[in-house]
Amino acid sequence: MSFTVCAAIAAAGALGAVSRFLLTELVRSLWGTFPLSTLVVNLLGCFLFGLGYELGHGRWSPIVQAAVLTGFLGAFTTFSTFAFDCRVLIQEQRWLPLGANVVLQNVLGVLAVFGGAAVASSIRGGV
Repeated sequence: MSFTVCAAIAAAGALGAVSRFLLTELVRSLWGTFPLSTLVVNLLGCFLFGLGYELGHGRWSPIVQAAVLTGFLGAFTTFSTFAFDCRVLIQEQRWLPLGANVVLQNVLGVLAVFGGAAVASSIRGGV
């Protein structure tokens, strides 16, 4: 992995993170606190990942592809990567890995949030 690729990912990642923040704030200002902003960001990120992959695969340089897909969209939403992985499994008709991916990512993700919160509470309580 070259320094140039890493720098491109980092720069695009910064733009993706700021874009996510701004879009989230815009959606919250229009529709309130329901996690609609997360849904909008995740769906837009998924759409853009599919669009970028199909338009750029084999056409973009490795640096541009890494910057757009890994950097910008990775920082914008990792859900787009999850959805793309599911797309590949569907295309390959790998149903068991698909089901495992969907269940594990969602169930373990929610459990991990609770686990992290529990650890934080125990640290706070011990201080």
